[in-house]
Amino acid sequence: MPLPIPIRGIVTPLITPLRTPDAIDEECLDRCIEHVIDGGVAGVFVLGTTGEGPALSAAAQRTVVNRSVKTAAGRVPLLVGIAHSSYEDSLAIARHAADAGADAVVTTGPLYFGVSQMELLAYVERLAHDSPLPVYIYNIPSCSHVRFSVETVEKASELANVAGVKDSSAEMVYFHRIRTAVSHRQNFAVLMGPEELTGEAVLTGAHGGVNGGSNLFPSLYVSMYEAAARGDSTEVARLQARVLAVSAAVYDPTYLPGMKCAAATLGLCREVFAAPYEPAPEPRRRAIRDFIERMD
Repeated sequence: MPLPIPIRGIVTPLITPLRTPDAIDEECLDRCIEHVIDGGVAGVFVLGTTGEGPALSAAAQRTVVNRSVKTAAGRVPLLVGIAHSSYEDSLAIARHAADAGADAVVTTGPLYFGVSQMELLAYVERLAHDSPLPVYIYNIPSCSHVRFSVETVEKASELANVAGVKDSSAEMVYFHRIRTAVSHRQNFAVLMGPEELTGEAVLTGAHGGVNGGSNLFPSLYVSMYEAAARGDSTEVARLQARVLAVSAAVYDPTYLPGMKCAAATLGLCREVFAAPYEPAPEPRRRAIRDFIERMD
């Protein structure tokens, strides 16, 4: 499937089902992809934060890409996270993703090192030039410790091979400034990360959301997006209440352990993590299982 320009709707930042901390459970990966596609999502994003991408070995990352491309089979666009300290490692995954048949890559910028905005823009320019696939910017300073300024995103949006931005800062003022700064770019997608803010973001002009909860209940998040896209604020508020309930019950206090516990309850994967994560304590897991069974 050609990459929609700009992509619109809910993109699932897919969990990575594991058999051991660095061995992919390919059967469960298939199940997760089928689950979200059946739920109506507009795209699948592998090896992101929810997918534990930076914690997986290069071999495991390649397995995820290869299997995901095969299973998605062109039904929705497949985006691949390339978060590394090493530029060459990021580019290697981008090239592998292209060879495998993925549709785009998603960069956090260089992990670990403090960089100026001038250096960050130069990094994106270089990657946009070298990557065989379109590049999305991923602003998630809580994890990457790299923050793309509004001005840097605006300048990057002028580059021919930069297709959009996913903002996971959870700062609505920043998000609105990004959206306004790039509003003249008709082919540039502006996507909200935190699902708690996606309804508001789409009502005010965002193209969609990259929402972790769509791993669990994809049709809920798709319905919220569709209500927001048609301007139905009453329906958005109703569905947003359910989204907030998922967030409160599953993600607090730790996102990934809660997410995989919920996914395991739905029969999508095992509760196996790449280091450093471990399953949540049993009382927490029991509460999540109870909530998921009520939702389901």
